[in-house]
Amino acid sequence: MRHTRIRAASITSTLLVAVGLTAQTALAQQAPAVVVAPAAIMDLRESVDLTGKVTAIQRVDVRARVSGFLEAVNFTEGQKVTAGTVLYQVEDGAYRAAVQEIEGQIEAAEAAKELAILERDRAEQLLTTKTISQAKVDEAHAEVRKAEGDLVRLKGSKDNAELNLSYTKIVAPFDGIIGLTSADVGALVGPDSGPLVTLTRLDPIYVQFPVATALYLTYRERVLKGEISGGANVGLGLPNGTEYKQKGTINFIASNVSQGTDTVTVRAEFPNPDSILLDGALVRVMLEQSDKQEVLAVPQQAIQRDQQGAFVLVVDASSKVELRRVDVTRNTRGRAVIGKGLKEGENVITEGAGKVRPGITVDAATAAGG
Repeated sequence: MRHTRIRAASITSTLLVAVGLTAQTALAQQAPAVVVAPAAIMDLRESVDLTGKVTAIQRVDVRARVSGFLEAVNFTEGQKVTAGTVLYQVEDGAYRAAVQEIEGQIEAAEAAKELAILERDRAEQLLTTKTISQAKVDEAHAEVRKAEGDLVRLKGSKDNAELNLSYTKIVAPFDGIIGLTSADVGALVGPDSGPLVTLTRLDPIYVQFPVATALYLTYRERVLKGEISGGANVGLGLPNGTEYKQKGTINFIASNVSQGTDTVTVRAEFPNPDSILLDGALVRVMLEQSDKQEVLAVPQQAIQRDQQGAFVLVVDASSKVELRRVDVTRNTRGRAVIGKGLKEGENVITEGAGKVRPGITVDAATAAGG
């Protein structure tokens, strides 16, 4: 009986040890797996996204300034043209003839002037010998002045005729992209014909966007207090979701508020050498502080909230979870900027927070890139 009791006690002890080991193994296996990322100091400049509209710096409707039939259309619709390029050629025969006619009249007027001067000089000589009266001399002087006036008038007419002749070549007033023509060779055009084609300058180009008055005033106050710099980097998000490579410069801020929208109009200028930005397109304007802003931040998904406010779950060196209250000052680029509550290097749970609670041990893995 005694040996039986000893064996039973031994078996019981062995079972307890086995159960204990099994429980420890189970506890170890049950430690939930989580992903953590360290709180890090990084350059997270304040930024804001707004909706803007692309506006061409120059855009004109090209019109005919004299009447006539079109002899030539010297462009391909949609092509780039340079300033001074002849876009249309109007028949110029009548205008050239008008110039030549006036040139002939000028030659005759110059001859008449020379004759009037000779007659005046002769009259003055005859006056010294009392051969003619003073009235005749005065008439000779008047004829000279009349001849001079006729010459001035004709030269003005010539300038006008030459100007009309020059208008038979309809040229591009600046570099730009030509639109669709409304007139073909042989068409009769003139000042009343309306626009022949539209020329648009796309490089550089403007982007105009409204800023809420409250946001603008807050920005101005912070600049005056020295909390942020007055400079800003200006980027663009294109309609297809890509980011425009060129950066812009703000060159205009309106001095009035739009009453309908309670916004201030701001304009930026962008290089556009490849004509990627098109007149009238809607884009996403990304304004960012130009100076560095080194702040403590964690991935935004690490932030949780309850009735008391924001908190994170911190995993310490012994892999235990701790609930930590934090002050989140802002969110940007997928990061939450921490005002207080965390120190650089502390690990916060970014994945798996729903299956843990404060005080338990977890199996933590660092997030990729963390």
